[in-house]
Amino acid sequence: MSGRILVASHDGVYVIVFEGDVRLTLCTTVDDYLEKMFRDPDFRSVIVDLSGTENIDSTSLGLLAKLSIQADKRFAFRPTLISTRKDITRILLSMGFDEVFDLVEKPLEHKEQLAELPCRAASEEDVRARVLEAHRVLMSLNEANETAFHDLVAALEADDLGRQPRRAAL
Repeated sequence: MSGRILVASHDGVYVIVFEGDVRLTLCTTVDDYLEKMFRDPDFRSVIVDLSGTENIDSTSLGLLAKLSIQADKRFAFRPTLISTRKDITRILLSMGFDEVFDLVEKPLEHKEQLAELPCRAASEEDVRARVLEAHRVLMSLNEANETAFHDLVAALEADDLGRQPRRAAL
């Protein structure tokens, strides 16, 4: 099953549901939605439900970490993250998500109001920038993540340097 994102909001309370195989192909869509959510003057809280998530990659985890860090910085609260699958919960705990989210194991009961968030196409450069940012955020959570993602981030940064246009010598 390919991944998809369902969303709903009411009176500043947001619900984001990740379903299926959640990969970097959804990162632009998710990141744009998070920015829109945080610009809402009525924003009060957010719940992220991973109950229907079969797989989630590190880029998507980095975006979730960014969500929590921004919620804390801007609004001084910790979002709720629902995970009913032991394998997904194990990943979340190993990445330190219990330090930045309120983890809950009980699934949402009412999903009638959810609508699928349309996936937005993005350029390769846009995706690369968001992947890099997501992994930097993950690295900031704890020392184990710093070690795990150091080489990947260094490679992405080196690749970015190689892609920048060179100036002609004067």
